[in-house]
Formats: sequence, C-alpha cells, structure tokens
Amino acid sequence: MGKNPLLLFDAIPNDPATLIADYQEVRQTTERLCAPLPIEDHMIQAMPDASPTRWHLGHVSWFFETFILKPHLSGYQLVNSIYQLLFNSYYDSAGPQFYKSHRGHLSRPTVAEVYEYRKRVDEGMSDLLEITDPQKLPEIGSLIVLGLNHEQQHQELILTDLKFNLSVNPLRPAYHEREIPQGESTPPLYWIEFEDGVHSIGHDRKGFAFDNEWPRHQTYLRPYRLASRLVNNGEYMEFMEGGGYQRSDLWLSEGWKTVQAQGWNAPLYWEKVDGTWWTQTLSGMQPVDEHAPVVHVSYYEADAYARWRDKRLPTEQEWEHAAERELLEGNLQESGLYHPLPAKDDNSRLKQLIGDVWEWTRSPYAPYPGFRPIEGDVGEYNGKFMVNQMVLRGGSCVTPQSHIRASYRNFFPPEARWQFSGIRLADDS
Repeated sequence: MGKNPLLLFDAIPNDPATLIADYQEVRQTTERLCAPLPIEDHMIQAMPDASPTRWHLGHVSWFFETFILKPHLSGYQLVNSIYQLLFNSYYDSAGPQFYKSHRGHLSRPTVAEVYEYRKRVDEGMSDLLEITDPQKLPEIGSLIVLGLNHEQQHQELILTDLKFNLSVNPLRPAYHEREIPQGESTPPLYWIEFEDGVHSIGHDRKGFAFDNEWPRHQTYLRPYRLASRLVNNGEYMEFMEGGGYQRSDLWLSEGWKTVQAQGWNAPLYWEKVDGTWWTQTLSGMQPVDEHAPVVHVSYYEADAYARWRDKRLPTEQEWEHAAERELLEGNLQESGLYHPLPAKDDNSRLKQLIGDVWEWTRSPYAPYPGFRPIEGDVGEYNGKFMVNQMVLRGGSCVTPQSHIRASYRNFFPPEARWQFSGIRLADDS
C-alpha cells in the first residue's frame, strides 16, 4: 500500500508515544466492555446481523494485522493464516470470508485464543511503532487512527449485538447491574427555526473523518425547523394506541409489507406484562420509561410516526447544519449506562442531539459530490455500501465520546431495529 493522501489528516499524532498511548486506550476499552461477560456470552449469535462478541474481538485485531502489520512490519508472521478467513468481514481485496450468518456456529478458536491473538497483534503494533522511520509515520499513523476508529465502531456493535443476543433468552439476563435513572417529567417540545441559505456540509479534513464524510461541499437548504428534543416512549405509545401499526396509509409500501410480515406492533424488545410495557436493556428487563427517548425503531417506524404527527424526518444536511451550532456532548458510552435517558429541562436549544439514540434522517446513504473512496484495500470501508441504506446522525448511548462529530454519517437498512435508533421530528418553516 503506497502513500495515500486521502488518509492524511491535520491531527494525526506525529510521535510514536502518542500513537501507542491512543492505541492502548482504545484496545483496553474494548476489553473492559467485554470484562463482565462469561465465556458463553462471547460465543452466541442470535441472528445473522448480530455477530458474536468473540468475532468482534478477533476482527478488529485482524484489521490491524492485515492492513498495518503485514505490509509495514518486515518479517511479521501471521498469528494463524486461517484467521485471515475467519475474521475478514467484507474486504474482498483481502481474500475470502467465512459466512457471516455462521459465525456463531464455531467453537474454535476459543475465546482464550482470540485474546491471545489480540495480545500478539498488540505486541506487533508496539514493535512497528518503535522502529518506524519518522518520515513514514504520517502514513502508518493515518492507518492506525483509521483502525482505532474502526475498533470504536465495533465497541458499539459489541454492546448492540450483545443486547440482541441476550434478549432471546427467557432468563432475561443482564449484561451488567446498573440502575437506569427514570424520568419524572418531560420538557415541553418546541421548534427551533433555521433560515434558508447555502451552507457547507461535510468534514473539513481537520482531524480524523471517514471517507464518506468528504468532500465538504455547499448545499442549499430551504427554511426548516427541528424539534427541541427526541420523541419519547410516552409519545410513541400514543401512536401505538392510535392504531399506528394498523393504518396502512401511514406507511411506505415496503414498510407496510415489513410490518405485516414481521408482525410488528411495538419497538423491538418491548413486551407487555400484566398490562404494562417492559423492555430489554443491558441492565435486564425494565418497565418502559415514558419520558425516555423511544429506541430500537426502524426507519419505516420513524417515518410512519412522523406522518402520524403530520411532520417529517430531517434530512442529513439539515441535521448537520443544526449540529454545527451545538455542543457535541450527551449520554454516550462513557456514562456506562448504555441506555437512552430522558431529556433534561435545561436551557439547551437542541436537547439530546448527541448520544442517547442515533437519529434517523430521511436521506438515503449516497456519495457526496466528488466523493472518492480511500485508495487501496481499505477503500472498501464505506463506498461499496452506498445503496439501499438510510443515514442516521448523532451517536447513541453506546458511542464513544471521541468518536462522534457533526459530520459523522452512520447508515443502516430501513428495516433495521437492533441498532440504538430513534426519532427527532422536523418540519418545513
């Protein structure tokens, strides 16, 4: 892999010590997230889209081994050549992949062997940074920063997939014993107005960003307004009780087909017990808090709810324009709760903009004008998925603080519900 200007950013650390410290912090955070899990919880895969925790641990190590150690550390020997097959996700240029839907079928490598794999890769990364020529550090450092952000994405997925994997168990097991604060009231919803005009959208290349956030470009926005907070569970219950899941006129055609085929009548994980709605959380089963944001709804459900309220979802350009004026703080992974919280009754203009839930937008995931994927094997990272997906913005309660920014574009198919996804309403002014 030659020098690639698309991977060079203004804020790449220029000394090995800083890169090593950043690397260790992210890698240790991943293992801290897995620390509460018994061996058995590392292994399960309850649906094709939810990978076992063990696979995530191996895959992120495979990324560093394949794209950094193998091409850049002279004499490096693969820990196990079969891992190149088992832990490759979708990189066709890096070789074949094991069936994603069958990742939970394998008992080997053991969890202990995967952690040993991580250790061996960590040792190789330390060796590489100790001997790297300072002139090559920007190139290798760029790849390392990409790998660390990639691992942070999998930190989210470990918690997101684990929640689904545990939810199918009638024992209703908890990942951890954390009390989730319950809301006592909901701040009034009001509307924030934004004027029309030509605005710059996309990352400015100062600091790290994924290639799907480029190039920064201008776009015209009509006057619009955003709701001051997220839609909460109580408001979504009104939609349910008002026949929202029975009215075909509220749904996109594919959404209505999905509702009928899947038998949806509530968000994912909701279950009615003795007339009360309960939901699975990473702290186990909990009563649904009517003041907390609704979460684990699909794009189809978010769109139907907006229609029922005679509103719409924001475009991703509207969302980013609004977010550039706000503090990027919120209920993120560092809170340790891993569950959305009720909005605070404070003076912030746009509450819950960052963290809590990923917010569906009405924008299809497509390339920005002038987009070019990163050159080389890592160019398969984002561009190949720019079809049949919808964009989400803002991060969630399992997103690391250092990972989120106003320009960040997440994307999922419109029927996906296991992600921490929710709703913010928009309207034309």
